[in-house]
Amino acid sequence: MGEYVEANGTTIWTESRGQGPDILLIAGLSDPAEAWQAQLDGLSDRYRVITFDNRGSGRTPLPDGLMSVAMMADDAAELLRVLRVDRAHVVGYSGGSVIAQELALRHPEAVRSLVLTSTWARADAYFTAMARFWHWLATGAPDERAMLEAFYLWIYTPRAHADGTVQRFIDETLAFPYPQSAEAFQRQLEPFMRHDTLDRLSGITAPTLVLAGERDIAAPPQLGRVVADAIPGARFEVMAEEAHQPFQESPDVFNARVEDFWREVVGETRPS
Repeated sequence: MGEYVEANGTTIWTESRGQGPDILLIAGLSDPAEAWQAQLDGLSDRYRVITFDNRGSGRTPLPDGLMSVAMMADDAAELLRVLRVDRAHVVGYSGGSVIAQELALRHPEAVRSLVLTSTWARADAYFTAMARFWHWLATGAPDERAMLEAFYLWIYTPRAHADGTVQRFIDETLAFPYPQSAEAFQRQLEPFMRHDTLDRLSGITAPTLVLAGERDIAAPPQLGRVVADAIPGARFEVMAEEAHQPFQESPDVFNARVEDFWREVVGETRPS
């Protein structure tokens, strides 16, 4: 069920489905809550799955002034408070993973466990150049379809381009009734480019799983390895033949892996 929630001085669109242990899913650059559709569908029969539109995505307005990852982390924490969630298993991908890092650092009491997918602690030279190109692409592409076709080269596997999955995602994005403007894309991208938690990650106390796609060229495995090495006790795993968004391309595999992790965190075993 979707609804607007007043949190942290703004109106945030949130989707909450199911009953059970609380799961908070944080989307990345540009993506609305619907990016997590396979998790909303695949996990809500046994969990309370919560996700939302970050500022400047979907139905949540773009704020005036400078945006920051810390601001978006505070949004997530306040959203949980308003929804009366004491602690949640937090999952973030890409830009959502860096929001999740800040959430765990700024509001550790709200985070039961942490799954960081396609993540980084500090941009390297390649990442910075790539993000600058994306910034230009938002206004330089001849039209929105051309922009998405180019942008998605960094996001999805060659197989997803070959089998029509990417074209389906593009068609769905273009048909979405709450499109993101080029300005919102650029302003959301900027804080992700500035993100730097490398010297603070040792302060994360939540059990953490870092997942990287073997074929991810946007946030390659070596960047995720740095994050995992910096967080005490974190586990690092590479998903074979996956790219930047395995939760969409291989949702059954992704859902099973994160659910196994949650069971480990709470000391349960998977039913035989």
